[in-house]
Amino acid sequence: MQRPQAFKYALMPTGEQQRDMRRFAGACRFVFNKGLALQKERYERGEKKLGYAGLCKELTEWRNSKKTPWLADGPVHTQQQTLKDLERAYANFFQKRAAFPRFKRKGLGDSFRYPDPKQIKIDPINGRIFLPKLGWLRYRNSRDVLGELRNATVSQIAGKWFVSIQTERTIEHPVHPASSIVGIDLGIAQFATLSDGTVLTSADSSRRCKERLAFLQRRMSKKRKFSRNWVKAKAKVQQLHHKIACIRRDHLHQATSVISKSHAIVVIEDLKVRNMSASVAGTNESPGQNARAKAGLNRSILDQGWFEFRRQLQYKQDWAGGWVIVVPPQNTSRMCSCCGHIAAENRVSQSRFECVACGHRENADANASKNILAAGHAVLASGEWVQSGPSMKQEPTEATAQFSA
Repeated sequence: MQRPQAFKYALMPTGEQQRDMRRFAGACRFVFNKGLALQKERYERGEKKLGYAGLCKELTEWRNSKKTPWLADGPVHTQQQTLKDLERAYANFFQKRAAFPRFKRKGLGDSFRYPDPKQIKIDPINGRIFLPKLGWLRYRNSRDVLGELRNATVSQIAGKWFVSIQTERTIEHPVHPASSIVGIDLGIAQFATLSDGTVLTSADSSRRCKERLAFLQRRMSKKRKFSRNWVKAKAKVQQLHHKIACIRRDHLHQATSVISKSHAIVVIEDLKVRNMSASVAGTNESPGQNARAKAGLNRSILDQGWFEFRRQLQYKQDWAGGWVIVVPPQNTSRMCSCCGHIAAENRVSQSRFECVACGHRENADANASKNILAAGHAVLASGEWVQSGPSMKQEPTEATAQFSA
């Protein structure tokens, strides 16, 4: 079994190395935008879209042109990888997996990738990594790099530089040490309620930093746009947003690690987060109703990180040899886990569930998690597909038959 894995580290570059990395990221951004503009021009003239090979020929001309001689100062492989990203963005658009590619802006997603592992050297003892045209860079060696090196990506987030080292290694097919199955109901008041009675609280990273964020945003709004003081104020806002994201990601990693180590099969709902967090503001002609309350609900939903929770849980279960079953979310909160009666009146409040048919009383999230677990058992019993990993669909095997009883 091949396991690809990325190891991300914080870089500690010198001032000259930081300037070079900004230049290289800017060159990649320029190449992406110029390639996208060229594709649009060819489309308007009725010509066929250029492939990756044709774009690379154009890149050679751009690097040798007197108008853009600074492109030759950067590594050619990183700029070629940018054209590959553009080609992949077009493929995703034509296959209806993403929107049409957009031009990149300075300061948003600045990064560049080294694809040749022969040009990359790692010195973990001294905490150094060698990258072409940058030399040796120090990094915070927080953990060992496992596997064979494939590529390295340098990125800037909130003014800090990071390197992500992609590796691949061969391991034996894992067998999960646990033998239990659990259903999980995701919520806002409580982040997750498990069918075995476990309750995971929410990190509430945005709410905890709400006042500080509002203060920094007010200070930024009072500065003249694009002035030096405005840039400094914007950097502080970005740093706080990065801190909020790190708190949320750390909380999700801890939660998914505990769940994946304790249960062989996990059943979750197929939540459409984008639809659930859609705005209802409307237009001036037809304004929406309760837009302010819905905006607060949307912030709370996005602050939980439900999609990231599902992504992390899927790949960790795949690594551990477990399974993730995704079931429809319809009526899981309205159905009684004892008698199966479905009614909107069963949900008395956000936290109380009381069946109008049999009188069963329970916490609403705990009742929903039991319904999700029952739906997972039904999937196993019917032989429908089980999702294991972020992009794999596998049929149930004999190893999972014991859970369908």
